[in-house]
Amino acid sequence: MSTFLRGLFLASLPVMLLAQEATAQDGQGDPVPMVDATPPTVTPDLRPLARPDGLGERRATPTQGQSRALEEWIRSFRGRALTQGIASTVFDAAFADVRYLPEVIERDRNQSEFTSTIWQYLDRAASETRIENGRAALAAHARILDAIEARYGVEKEVVAAIWGLESAFGARRGEIDIISALATLAQDGRRGAFFEAQLVGALKILQSGDVAPRQMTGSWAGAMGHTQFIPTSYIAYAVDFTGDGKRDIWSDNPADALASTAAYLSNFGWITGQPWGVEVRLPEGFDYSQASRQTRKMPSAWAEQGVTMRDGTAVDDYGEASILLPAGAAGAAFMIFRNFEVIERYNTADAYVIGVGHLADRLAGGGPIEADWPRDDRALSFDERVELQRLLTEAGYDTRGADGVIGPLTVAAIRNFQRASGAVPDGYASLRLLDALRSGAS
Repeated sequence: MSTFLRGLFLASLPVMLLAQEATAQDGQGDPVPMVDATPPTVTPDLRPLARPDGLGERRATPTQGQSRALEEWIRSFRGRALTQGIASTVFDAAFADVRYLPEVIERDRNQSEFTSTIWQYLDRAASETRIENGRAALAAHARILDAIEARYGVEKEVVAAIWGLESAFGARRGEIDIISALATLAQDGRRGAFFEAQLVGALKILQSGDVAPRQMTGSWAGAMGHTQFIPTSYIAYAVDFTGDGKRDIWSDNPADALASTAAYLSNFGWITGQPWGVEVRLPEGFDYSQASRQTRKMPSAWAEQGVTMRDGTAVDDYGEASILLPAGAAGAAFMIFRNFEVIERYNTADAYVIGVGHLADRLAGGGPIEADWPRDDRALSFDERVELQRLLTEAGYDTRGADGVIGPLTVAAIRNFQRASGAVPDGYASLRLLDALRSGAS
C-alpha cells in the first residue's frame, strides 16, 4: 500500500507505511499498500484517487474451491494468531462471517499495468473541485485542525491534503470488510507474509476494543479510515485525540484519523514551517546530472548556480534541498526539502508526494504550477519499460536487469545514453527515449 516511486507510481495502494518487503532487481520494490518501501520511478497508479474502488458494488461469487481453500487456511492461521497473543474469542468473532473475496485478488494481480502521467495525476489531485472541497473541509473542521496543528506541528493544510487524496475528505473511506480482504490476500495473494502480518495487526486492533469486527471496513488492500491506515501503522501511530478511550479512525468524526496522520508525520521528522518543495526555474545550461536526490545544497547555494523561484528571486534557506524533475527537462522543476521525504513515508510515489504538497499549497492560497508539462507524451506501459531497460543494456548501458521499474540504476543508464547521443541528460524514461533506442537497435 503506501510506498512510492520516483516520479509517479507503478502500482501501489493505500498508505501509512512500515518498511517490509524485498526490493526488486533495480533497487526498487513493487509498491505495496501502506508499506514503507524504496520509491520506484515511473508512472503512477492513481491509488489515492481511485480508492475506495466500489468493490462492494460488483462482488464476484467465490468458487467452492476458493472458499474451501480459505477455510483450510483460516484453520491453520488460527494457531499462529493465538501464539501471537490473539484471544480465541476475539479470533472466532472476527472470522464468524469472513468469506473469500475474488475481486480483491483480481485487483492485487492487476495493479502494475495501470499507469498515468504525473500531470494527469496532478490534474486530479489538485482539481478545482478538490481544492473547493478542501477549503470547505478546513472551514468546517477549523477548530480540530487548528488544535492538531498546535499539538503536532504539522500544518493543517498538509493534513487536509492527505485526507483529500485518501478518502475525498471522508466521503470515500471504503466499505470492504477488512478481515475478509486481508484473509483473502494472506491466503491467495502475492504478498502472503505481509498481509498475514496486517491481519494479525487487525486482530490486535479488534482485541483492543477500538472497533467491532464488522465495523472495521476500508479499502480492498486493508487500508482503513479517513486517511487510510493499514493495521500495523495504526497500531504504531494512531492516537485518541478526542479522549474517549478509542482510536476511532472509522467514524464520521475525523478527529482521531486526522490527528493520527499528523502524529505519523511528526514521528518521522516533520519540520514546522519548511515547505515540502517549491517550483523553481532552472538556468540555461543547467547541469542536469545535479537533478538528483543524492545532490543536496542550501537554496542559497542553488541560487548561486542560477536556480531560483519562478519569479527570479532566491528560495529561502529552509534547509538542504534537491532538484526534482518528475517529467524530465520538459516539465516542471521542484526544489524539494526534508518534508518531502516525510510525506514520502506515507506513500513513496513522487506523484503522490507532489500531489499532497501542491494541494496543501493551494488550500493555503498558493497558485497553480506555472511550468508546462509535456502533455503530448504518455506514460510507458510495463512492457515498454522492460523493453527500454533491455535496449539500454544491449546498447552498452547496463540497467542490471529488466524488471519494468525505473530505479536509480536505470536512471543512470538513461543519463549515460542521453549524454552519448547529445540529448539533455535528465534521466527521464519517455516514449521519445524508447523510440530513439528502438531506432538505434534496428
